[in-house]
Amino acid sequence: MCGIVGYVGKHEAAPIIVGGLRKLEYRGYDSSGIALLGDEEISIERATGKLINLEKRLEIRDWRLGESPISNLQSRLSVGVGHTRWATHGGVTEANAHPHISMDGDVAVVHNGIVENFVELRHALVAEGVVFKSETDTEVIVHLVARYLKQNMDLEMACHTAFAQLRGSEAIVVISMREPDKLIAARLGNAGGVVVGLGEGEGFVASDVPGILEHTRRVVFLEDREVAVVTANGTVIRQLNGAVVHKQPHAIAWDPISAEKGEYRHFMQKEMFEQARAITDTLRGRVNFETGEVSLPELKLEEVPSRIYTVASGTSLHSGMVGKFIIEKLAQVSVETDYSSEFRYRAPMIQPGMAVLGITQSGETADTLAAMASGRQQGARVWSIVNAIGSQAERISDGFIPMRSGPEISVCSTKTFVASIVDQYLLACALGQMGQAKRQEAFEAAKELTHLPNLMGRMLEANSIYESLANLYHDREHMLFLGRGINYPVALEGALKLKEISYIHAEGYPAGEMKHGPIALIDEHMPIVCIAVRDGVYEKMVSQIEQVRARHGIVIAVATEGDTDIVNKADHIIWVPKAPELLYPVITAIPMQRLAYEFALRRGCDVDQPRNLAKSVTVE
Repeated sequence: MCGIVGYVGKHEAAPIIVGGLRKLEYRGYDSSGIALLGDEEISIERATGKLINLEKRLEIRDWRLGESPISNLQSRLSVGVGHTRWATHGGVTEANAHPHISMDGDVAVVHNGIVENFVELRHALVAEGVVFKSETDTEVIVHLVARYLKQNMDLEMACHTAFAQLRGSEAIVVISMREPDKLIAARLGNAGGVVVGLGEGEGFVASDVPGILEHTRRVVFLEDREVAVVTANGTVIRQLNGAVVHKQPHAIAWDPISAEKGEYRHFMQKEMFEQARAITDTLRGRVNFETGEVSLPELKLEEVPSRIYTVASGTSLHSGMVGKFIIEKLAQVSVETDYSSEFRYRAPMIQPGMAVLGITQSGETADTLAAMASGRQQGARVWSIVNAIGSQAERISDGFIPMRSGPEISVCSTKTFVASIVDQYLLACALGQMGQAKRQEAFEAAKELTHLPNLMGRMLEANSIYESLANLYHDREHMLFLGRGINYPVALEGALKLKEISYIHAEGYPAGEMKHGPIALIDEHMPIVCIAVRDGVYEKMVSQIEQVRARHGIVIAVATEGDTDIVNKADHIIWVPKAPELLYPVITAIPMQRLAYEFALRRGCDVDQPRNLAKSVTVE
């Protein structure tokens, strides 16, 4: 996950920036770089691999002993920005590492996110004579800013004009020789955080609080479409349309837990709102968005298995159930999903040429590890999708897919649920591209992922519907969650989330099974969450909603924006943006999480550490 640290002030910038990037190393990266404003030029250094490689380039020594932090650059160098990168567009090379610089050397940019319309912007810039030096989408940003500076705009206006042309969710920091006393930082969408640190005679920018906590505890958090001009004397924040924004600074307590929470009340809340960024990082370097080609190097994929057995527990099992729909559709490989705790106590028909796929956030779930070992004993290839790098699940696998979600502290899993679904989507595309029957469909499906972080960002915007529903129904002791097709596992996940943190009894069901028992429970006191997006089973889902209404149940519909038919069939509606059918579960999962969170708050429950539960179950 990309990290950003920027500094403007009275001290040498390099040690502050590199020190901040080191605090963000937990987010993962494959290259790093720094841009420093000198008296006559912007000096840039970049390196692939670990941060130590960049430090060697800069000849950074121990500045605590009074040694010069940079011996090869002569200047005060008190303004700069640094970056650690997970590759998205373009491979892991120094040319693709950030920061990127304009042709005239006047502007440097670092960026987290995906510029969805970078191809058309790049073509337009090339037609104007711009020469690109990298394969990245980020480079279009620096050339756009340079374009408007040449039109005699000041730096802030040039940035606003350039940023307005970008589609997608982005976090951006710009420095320029034209106005060397400032940083311009922007947040567009919800896929990347931007924190501005307020100091005495200095200012800071970072992608997360730990990157600057050593230097300041007073911070402000940028929201969607907000742009900050950060100088040593203060910060001015405006919306992208130019309107000034007044923000009250947050005081961050000087301890690791508070630092990690940042502006959020609970880790679960923070981790929910990190999901768009987690998906961006999950996609980095794995999809060529122009061709649709998918690369999963850690999986060591050599051939298409004849069958996949997915083994997992809890939330991870629900993810595997969604993955079954995706893999069977895009790769035409049969998938069976099984509770890890049950898998080795039956006699699954495993043979060489098949694969056992374990999904586990921690990589230490005892039942899942045992199921994976059982699959290997029977001759299957063993894969894992895991969040904790270096975990047991990774070590015992023939190949693995890292989730890249970053630390998930709350017991209630959120971002690892959606990340593991996207990982399975990537697996399905990779398998489909190795075959013939679905080859072209798999390439086109991969391209659809371009828009996913932005769609998720929209779902994470402020929305009072969740708090309103919690106020109305937090005292209920029973709820029902219904879905069909690929969204049926999301109904299971919604019920699990509510049970886990609000202690309300909830059941998730495939809607078609409602008549086979659960319909007896429905009355005027029971809220029923119905996932009724515009997909291939929409009409069937509406039929189930009519049956709920006939029993006077309270219908809370999760529906696609613009669906006028659903308005008269539901008591409450949570709107979601239109999405490709196979990606809807990533979108519809977010209302399930936000509902559970608000219900738990209203009932006074311990959100991050619910009773009787542990983050990972390491004993059977």
